[in-house]
Amino acid sequence: MMLAEIQASLASECEARNRETIRSLILNLQSCVSSLEHCRKPVIAAIHGACVGGGLDLVLAADFRYASTDASFSVREVAMGLVADVGSLQRLGRIVGEGIAREMTFTAMDMPANDALNVRLVNQVFVSPEECLAAAMRTASVIAAQSPLAVRGSKQVLNYSRDHSVSDGLEYVATWNGGMLLSADIKEAITAQMSGRAAQYLD
Repeated sequence: MMLAEIQASLASECEARNRETIRSLILNLQSCVSSLEHCRKPVIAAIHGACVGGGLDLVLAADFRYASTDASFSVREVAMGLVADVGSLQRLGRIVGEGIAREMTFTAMDMPANDALNVRLVNQVFVSPEECLAAAMRTASVIAAQSPLAVRGSKQVLNYSRDHSVSDGLEYVATWNGGMLLSADIKEAITAQMSGRAAQYLD
């Protein structure tokens, strides 16, 4: 349906302008998916059922993934005569390794949840969708209890380090902590631990 809509929207008599429209649409879709990666807060994907195409693009942009046993994963685009263009080909290999990513991409075969766990596509597998969602919410609560400044900074440093060399990543985190290390969150964390209470942080 989406491809039919795209075809119908190409109204220009100029072929180059029609191609420019398609490119702009793809870049917009990429930006929507990448917003999860750029979100300052950690994003946890809780997955059940078929995670195919755009669904896989979305969960790969999350920080980590939980799945129920009924989940399956597939890069299905080649079976439809397409090249995946919204993030799967860029992110999948970084998570599961190049060989698995290429096998999934070239075959378009479904990968069951337990196989996804074995190749580290997902962090944990749960018996039911309800248990999967409950586990994701529990983990989110644990994260939410941490220093927001430290969590946001850690996500930013992890993303930067993934895309740069080790030495660049070390330089980046030194600069980050040079600006953020002397925070109220550190004082609150230490005080809370010493007094045996839960820390109360600013947002």
